[in-house]
Amino acid sequence: MANTFSQIYIHIIFAVLGRHSLIRKEHKDHIYKYITGIIQNKGNKIIAINGTPDHIHIFIGLNPSIKISELVKVVKTSSSDFIKSKNWYGGKFKWQEGYGAFSYSRSQIPYVARYIENQEQHHKKKTFKEEYIEMLKKVEIEFNEKYLFEWIDY
Repeated sequence: MANTFSQIYIHIIFAVLGRHSLIRKEHKDHIYKYITGIIQNKGNKIIAINGTPDHIHIFIGLNPSIKISELVKVVKTSSSDFIKSKNWYGGKFKWQEGYGAFSYSRSQIPYVARYIENQEQHHKKKTFKEEYIEMLKKVEIEFNEKYLFEWIDY
């Protein structure tokens, strides 16, 4: 786009259906590389990607010509198909409906990237549910817990 300049940084979060811990350590890098490829092929810049066995965080420099909802849909659908094709979970894998998308300024990039890179340590102290609700409250997004994710406690 000629004469179009943007600086849009988005932190995207979504979970495995039912919050099942399916993203195993031995598959994690393959999944993240695949998702990184999707994001880059759509003209976005990947800044950080990480998560835990039940959810994923992706931090990107967003291409202004693509809607966040379209990008997340492509990432979730394509990566789910990729994971199923590997038959890692008996061919059954699905991301949960919905996602979180939070915008940040350029000055916050190092903080957000470090936060995402340290997910394993972070979740030794806090559950995904606690983390997600805290993020929503911090940015003052009104929500009804009933409509967040499908929470399954074990």
